[in-house]
Amino acid sequence: MANQTTAATVPRIMTINGGSSSLKVGLYTPGQTETLVFSANLERIGRPNSHMQVKDARGVVVFDQPALLPDFSIALKVWLKWLQENSPGLALAAVGHRVVHGGSHYAEPEVINAQLVANLQDIVPLAPDHLPQAITAIQLMSELYPELSQVACFDTAFHRLMPRIAQLCALPRDQLEAGVERYGFHGLSYEYIMYELGRLDPKAAQGRLIIAHLGNGASMAAVRGGLSLDTTMGFTPTGGLVLSTRTGDLDPGVLLYLLQEKHLTPDDLNRLLNQKSGLLEVSGTSGNMQDLLEKETTDPHAAQAVELFCYQARKFIGALTRVLGGLDTLVFTGGIGEHAAPIRQRICAGLEFLGVELAKGSNEAHAPVISNNGNSRVVVRVILTNDELMIARHTRLLLAY
Repeated sequence: MANQTTAATVPRIMTINGGSSSLKVGLYTPGQTETLVFSANLERIGRPNSHMQVKDARGVVVFDQPALLPDFSIALKVWLKWLQENSPGLALAAVGHRVVHGGSHYAEPEVINAQLVANLQDIVPLAPDHLPQAITAIQLMSELYPELSQVACFDTAFHRLMPRIAQLCALPRDQLEAGVERYGFHGLSYEYIMYELGRLDPKAAQGRLIIAHLGNGASMAAVRGGLSLDTTMGFTPTGGLVLSTRTGDLDPGVLLYLLQEKHLTPDDLNRLLNQKSGLLEVSGTSGNMQDLLEKETTDPHAAQAVELFCYQARKFIGALTRVLGGLDTLVFTGGIGEHAAPIRQRICAGLEFLGVELAKGSNEAHAPVISNNGNSRVVVRVILTNDELMIARHTRLLLAY
């Protein structure tokens, strides 16, 4: 594969979105917009049952097999090898990376250079389950294609213009000046939703809205006039709503208790907070919402995990509505938000006082608008998110492809 364009090749933009044990990649043709060529999902990296699936632009599965993926670097190489074998003559124009944390340095996408990589290495402790994978991908692509332009797209950037009061933690000033503050995450998803909402209903995009990105990672953002005013995640992606394997918000005293009385090491505590908590441990069986919904009638712990998730979601919607001074639009997105109609219904039940009322049939059909047109003052929408497309778009615009 080369990054030199010839008459027989079309330059493409590759997107790389690495999670703690997964890798999502895409290939796009740049133009006035971005056209998907392939998308791939490499899952359970570092585990015996790792797997790779590739879809074409129509969403048709063209490859779906187990794959030996002992680490993130090899997973990326497996994808590149597949691409070489199945896209002869491919020319890469650029690579765009999802970088989960930009710290206080970055409020917009940036062309990657050595200083940017060094800055990311400095803030690895802020996102230890995600930043190392992003750095690995950047360095590997630099080694394989040293002339290729790369762009970092930061998941924290969308929230960097939040009011300063929403960013502050009640800590000593020296800690605040050292960057211990509320950053917020899922910014690329929120950006994409705002783009789509602006296309569907420009007036709503400038109004008071809450975007609920609900998946294995879950957060919400209060947006007014197109700008983030507040969000549920804070210093790290561990905070806010209860997540699949992460705790969400905790009383800080719990952490002191675990360190002092239960004698957990910092590494033990990190594993507990990020990998061995959340819906997985409340239920005792699964962190996957579909699994929990299937089990809740026979498993009281699964039912409790589902209700905890919905309870916290309702609580945060109420708080964010107060930040906004009212609510015009509620958008559900992410794997749970897009596909779990029972969860949307349970979250909205009890929000009638805010003017939220769902249309049962529309919700069950996953319609674009699921609110009751006659009675609901708040328009409730379901919009499919697309981080990878947003990465490709930022990369195209920044590099002027």
